[in-house]
Amino acid sequence: MKFFVACAKGLEYLLADELVALGAAKASAALAGANAEGEPEAAYRAVMFSRLASRVLWPLAEFECANEHDLYQGVHAIDWTRHLDPEGTLAVDAHVSGPGLTHERYAAQRVKDAVVDRMRAAHGVRPSVDTEAPDLRLSLVVRKGRAIVSVDIGGGPLHRRGWRQSQGEAPLKENLAAGMLLRGGWPKLYAEGGALLDPMCGSGTLLVEGALMAADEAPGLRRLAGTLPTRWRQFDEALWSRIELEARQRAEAGRAALRPVFFGADLDPKALQAAVANADRAGVAEFIRLDRGDIRALKAPPVALGLVACNPPYDARLAADPALYRALGDALRAAVPDWRAVLLCGSDELAHATGLRAAKRYAFFNGALECSLVVCDPVQPPARAPREARPLGEGAQMVANRLRKNLRHSRSWREREGVTCFRAYDADLPEYSAAVDVYAEDGGEARTFVHVQEYEAPASIPEADTKRRFGELLDAVRDVFAVPPGQVAIKTRARGKGGSKYGRMDQRGEFVAVREGAARLWVNLFDYLDTGLFLDHRPVRLRIGCESAGKRFLNLFGYTGAASVHAAVGGAAETTSVDLSGTYLEWAGRNLALNGATGRQHRLVQADAMAWLEADRGQYELIFCDPPTFSNSARAEDFDTQRDHVRLLRAAVARLAPGGLLLFSNNYRRFKLDEAAVAEFADAREISRDTIAPDFERNPRIHRCWEVRRR
Repeated sequence: MKFFVACAKGLEYLLADELVALGAAKASAALAGANAEGEPEAAYRAVMFSRLASRVLWPLAEFECANEHDLYQGVHAIDWTRHLDPEGTLAVDAHVSGPGLTHERYAAQRVKDAVVDRMRAAHGVRPSVDTEAPDLRLSLVVRKGRAIVSVDIGGGPLHRRGWRQSQGEAPLKENLAAGMLLRGGWPKLYAEGGALLDPMCGSGTLLVEGALMAADEAPGLRRLAGTLPTRWRQFDEALWSRIELEARQRAEAGRAALRPVFFGADLDPKALQAAVANADRAGVAEFIRLDRGDIRALKAPPVALGLVACNPPYDARLAADPALYRALGDALRAAVPDWRAVLLCGSDELAHATGLRAAKRYAFFNGALECSLVVCDPVQPPARAPREARPLGEGAQMVANRLRKNLRHSRSWREREGVTCFRAYDADLPEYSAAVDVYAEDGGEARTFVHVQEYEAPASIPEADTKRRFGELLDAVRDVFAVPPGQVAIKTRARGKGGSKYGRMDQRGEFVAVREGAARLWVNLFDYLDTGLFLDHRPVRLRIGCESAGKRFLNLFGYTGAASVHAAVGGAAETTSVDLSGTYLEWAGRNLALNGATGRQHRLVQADAMAWLEADRGQYELIFCDPPTFSNSARAEDFDTQRDHVRLLRAAVARLAPGGLLLFSNNYRRFKLDEAAVAEFADAREISRDTIAPDFERNPRIHRCWEVRRR
């Protein structure tokens, strides 16, 4: 059985791990949720025990849906007598995207109409609508012309635990609080005898959630208060009763052993009153100590070990103040220097204002607000003892010498051009075959990261030699750059069937903001083979930034939108970024938002770029097209750059406004432009040499690039 569990963006990987722990056979992170497989019990247990989920959706049907007629027919085809009593009640939550259906309330209405009409035809009576407590709550999702109709077996938002009625101006949802606590390692710290401190506790969400987590009380117990989460006719009440009994037994045992190690403070007396009321309703008031006081007067709790969890103010309503963040950092260093801290800050800049050194950093979304979650372990790291110099081996010394030579050679260029992300080494010594890239963080802790990609060695080289050489190369990297191990990303680019083997490398979920010219961009150095920023295209992106003022810019195969960001920062009248990957488009949206480019004039289009381009009728003064060498996605027509580039260029040139320019680039080493075919409709001039920066001069065929103009 496959089902989907929704959550806030930023919690996906934690949720996938939680679902496996709850009994799912498989769970994989998706956008704002996780796809899971397993027995029905796994879905039921998620409703009761998940601390991170927003909803648990049990799919009933999936069908093609180009318009409201398709939607009605697809829903009407379901035998609703199996799911709902004829005189029962229902509610529909709809999320739609695409040109066929644009209004979510109307889509929900059409689903309701189809259910009602089918039931009335079968029984002569019809269900009614109850948006608050329906017998059956349905979820509709329409994306890319396909609709999925599911039962919300949790009956509504799971973040509502049932104990919070009093809240401050900017409340933190309970499942986000749980995500913070899990990122901070609270369950393990509590088991080791630790305490929890929130020095800006507001209405007490983190403290209450932390206490219930320590007590092993399932979030569903108080929310449901002995009632069924749904009255769906297929719901297994006997199975639910067993799960509910287990939850009650675990909660009773956990509460009996709960320790009073929860400490909160706030300057606002009304917030403290709300915190007391919430803790009382949750039944944990006796375990939480609350004090009124300014952050600058923070006192250490009488416990040696613990976690600080804090959500300081940051949104427009509460007017984030960097000075307050600095005071928070100073107070924590003075009161609990040896504790761990997890802080949900409104931005990297505010996180940096604390003055604390983040061991890890994650992107979290509090509603629509993108925040920066930082984990400091400990709050005040001990002063580092001077590292004892260890002599490098002969091979490592050779690599180190070459790295230092490259860095010296490029220093004046980097300083003159303001380049902070660059390639430092690219298999300069053939037996040490790897690429070494440097990424300097912009803001935050201003850390330097080193990204090492090992190239696959020929089969003729013994594996032992390959491992030894790569180890020597890593020794050289660590010696030359002298950065902490957590700031060195190590990857192997291996060749699999059909091409390069792309996949997740880690699950840190850590994004780092870097600067390129006038643009700021998010990179993820650890989780994917590629980082989200192709460094070799830097000169092309900088040119786009310089030439985009007042122009309509189109970015085909847009990846994470770096070129679109440069266009937006350069003053483009509008930008359109087209890519098939929802993950990349979300990333592109975050990159645009990082630079304040959030208006409707900056479009993100999830589509097969070739099909979209041939259907589009817009005009653009500047187009950037950087296709993959090939693509065989199941969601799009097969694409091969060599085979299809004339068709691609013809369609792109047709979209050029008079006097417009198309910049066409690709990384296929054996690519050959069909000059005769292209000459029928365009003038193409190769500019590859002009687009290779000094850090890629050692590898001048890393890509090829053309200026293309309509004849």
